[in-house]
Amino acid sequence: MGQTRFFFVADKTACLKLFPALEAEFEEDGLPLAMIEFDEAKHLEEISLYVDGDPSDAERRMAGVLRDHGRPESLSREDLPDIDWVARSLEGLKPVRAGRFFVHGGHDRHRRRIGDLAIEIEAGMAFGTGHHGTTAGCLEMIEMVVRRERPKNALDLGTGSAVLAIAVAKMAHIPVLATDIDPVAVRVAAENVKLNGVPALVRTATAPGFHHPVFGLAGPFNLIVANILARPLMQLAPQMARHVTWGGSLILSGILERQRDAVVAAYCGQRFRHVRTLHREGWVTLHLKR
Repeated sequence: MGQTRFFFVADKTACLKLFPALEAEFEEDGLPLAMIEFDEAKHLEEISLYVDGDPSDAERRMAGVLRDHGRPESLSREDLPDIDWVARSLEGLKPVRAGRFFVHGGHDRHRRRIGDLAIEIEAGMAFGTGHHGTTAGCLEMIEMVVRRERPKNALDLGTGSAVLAIAVAKMAHIPVLATDIDPVAVRVAAENVKLNGVPALVRTATAPGFHHPVFGLAGPFNLIVANILARPLMQLAPQMARHVTWGGSLILSGILERQRDAVVAAYCGQRFRHVRTLHREGWVTLHLKR
């Protein structure tokens, strides 16, 4: 059965008040919420709630929160089909090499070489197979940073398929927390973690934001990897600073080349320094140190 998404669009000021109220309402249910920019010029944001199973109770409660805050916006509904998008995207794709890492499907196990850090990612409903320039860039940067800094623990924020969390665990042999706002992605991530033999090192969790208690229990982190998008990365800069150790590193991607300077500036404002930028297919991967 697929998911149901309930969503509405409102001005940014209202959404900044409504989002915490909706978080409090659905925190015990573990239902992921997301707020994204809808129209920058008009200062509009879109808030979405993702529901598995029968959505009627969640719809009623979400509408109730809006009414209680004097915002009787009508909720829109989208039924998300249970489509295996990664299975489709992997059709015809070849294995990917990024430094020592070799990302492949089960049918390409015979292509492994001695010395490879092989990561097997089967078709699942999560982004991150190693073929996208941002993922490959992160893998290359992980190899460089882990070899030089030998971190003691790590966070993969927005883990998707968990390919980056698995990469850190296989190379550094350290505890890694892998989180995502999408419970479907987290389920697939957990399966990939088991498939790659690192369940003792990688913990997966559905966590919509840094306020979730799992971050406090596992952190602070010597290394945080986040392959998301430039704007949310910029918004997360203060929270990243609170959750990485002094002397710790960030590996950030999902950033277009033209967005690089703005992201670097946001983190320099939080007392990070830029160490290195990797360019790949129009995207950049950043290494920053606290």
